[in-house]
Amino acid sequence: MDVIVQRVRTTWSKRSRGFPRATARNAAPTAFALPCGHTPLFHDVTMGEEDDFEPRVSAMCEAPPRHEFGLRLVGSALRVRLPNGFGVPVRSHRPVVLLQPGEWVRWQLNNRWSSATGMGDWRYTLTTVSIALGPMPSETFLGEAPHVIDEKAVLR
Repeated sequence: MDVIVQRVRTTWSKRSRGFPRATARNAAPTAFALPCGHTPLFHDVTMGEEDDFEPRVSAMCEAPPRHEFGLRLVGSALRVRLPNGFGVPVRSHRPVVLLQPGEWVRWQLNNRWSSATGMGDWRYTLTTVSIALGPMPSETFLGEAPHVIDEKAVLR
C-alpha cells in the first residue's frame, strides 16, 4: 500500500493548561517534514509536558498499522476512517475520507482521560494525523491540507 501516515501527538496535564506552560504547549507543531517521501512510511512524533514538548520521532518504512488508522484500499483509492481514540469525548459518528492517488488529509482530535480507577488528575491529548496516498515531497504535511477533518472538542 503506497501510504504515508504522520501522527503528531501532544500530551499534557492540568499543569500545562494555563500560563506560562500553555504557551509552550500551544507552540508545539502539529506537522513535521517527512524523513523521506518513500512509501510506505509511518512517521510518529510525540511531545509531552514531561519533556518540555520536545519532539520524539520514530519513522518506519513499512505500512502503518491498519487498525490504528482505519485504512482500506478501494480500487485505486484509500478509504480512511479513524477509529475512536482513548478517552473522552467519544465520537459516535466518525467521518470517512476517500483519498485518490496524490491526495492527503489532515485529521485532528483531542481527548482527556484519567487513571484506570478515575482517581488521578486529568491528562489531555491533541492528535494530528496526516495521511497521504502515494509518494509525496517531504514538506507536504507542512502545507495546507486539501481535506481537513477537525474533531477537536471543548475539554474540561
